[in-house]
Amino acid sequence: MEKLRVGIIFGGMSSEKEVSLNSGRNVYDNMDREHFEPVPLFMEPSGRLWILPWQLISQNTTTDISERLATEAERIAYEDLKKRIDVAFIALHGKYGDDGCIQGLLELMNIPYTGPGILASAIGMDKDIQQKILRAEGLGVPRSTVVEEGQWRRDSDGVRKRLIGEFGLPLVTKPVREGSSIGVTVVRRLEDLDAAMASALEWDRTVLVEEFLDGTEFSSIVLEDEGEPRPLSLTEIHPQSEFFTYDDKYMPGRCRKFTPPKTIPKDVAEKIKVDVVRAFKALGFRCYGRIDGFVLKDGRVLITDPNSSSGMAPSSFFFEQAAEQGMLPGMIVSKLIEIAMKIHKEKKGPL
Repeated sequence: MEKLRVGIIFGGMSSEKEVSLNSGRNVYDNMDREHFEPVPLFMEPSGRLWILPWQLISQNTTTDISERLATEAERIAYEDLKKRIDVAFIALHGKYGDDGCIQGLLELMNIPYTGPGILASAIGMDKDIQQKILRAEGLGVPRSTVVEEGQWRRDSDGVRKRLIGEFGLPLVTKPVREGSSIGVTVVRRLEDLDAAMASALEWDRTVLVEEFLDGTEFSSIVLEDEGEPRPLSLTEIHPQSEFFTYDDKYMPGRCRKFTPPKTIPKDVAEKIKVDVVRAFKALGFRCYGRIDGFVLKDGRVLITDPNSSSGMAPSSFFFEQAAEQGMLPGMIVSKLIEIAMKIHKEKKGPL
């Protein structure tokens, strides 16, 4: 049988492009060459696509790669993708990758892809809409409100009073559509609120303001298997910082992760597994997703950050939890491609 040509799309236009590079490189390295032909597709910050030789895939940063594209890589137009790949493995993260943009483009070209479809990807990027849906589904989520940029500019005094009255201190500010904890601030003093709002507004025009959560953070990869989602495992997170920052997520030694959980009681862990599957279904996720949350000190379980994709670096939650199930990296990569092909074969209209 001919090998399936798998276009691994990574890099991208978002603040998470370096994370995406690590994900794409690891997927490329672990793809089963007996069954698949990997095609490394690098999206540069302007949005153009290039097919990379291995010498560029191994570069340290997206900037290092971008500086050598014109002389060492092959430029490919989006409309020519169908001639070069049979399925897309989306390893993009953040805006234009997780939010339905690349999914819509692949739908127009009739190319199957990993992960959820257009709507679920867009919802998976919008923290405010997520919470509204999950709250309506009866799942626990943090208390929150949104502040529009124009509202903050016009009446910052009024907004300050409203937020302190509703949440007290500490509270948390974050961009509504951003990942990897970028733009997130824990505000412990009123005089720090303005800087926190400015940090979030660097990345979006709307800020999500949430109650501060005191408890243990968790993450669960949910995999669609034979049409039914199931959690791979559960990871308990103990960051070095006061919250799970970008550095805690991606810098070696900045965070301790326990798979299976170390301190979360077994009965609570089982409840979490039920809740993450409910969240996966409520948000319309397909193929796979990563559902994050907190176990509070009073015992409540809150879903805080459902993700329609997941980082796929060697030490990511995805591969840790797959290992707990006895799956090698190459096995889980193959599984995601197989699931994606099945889903897209059975769909009617866009996913």
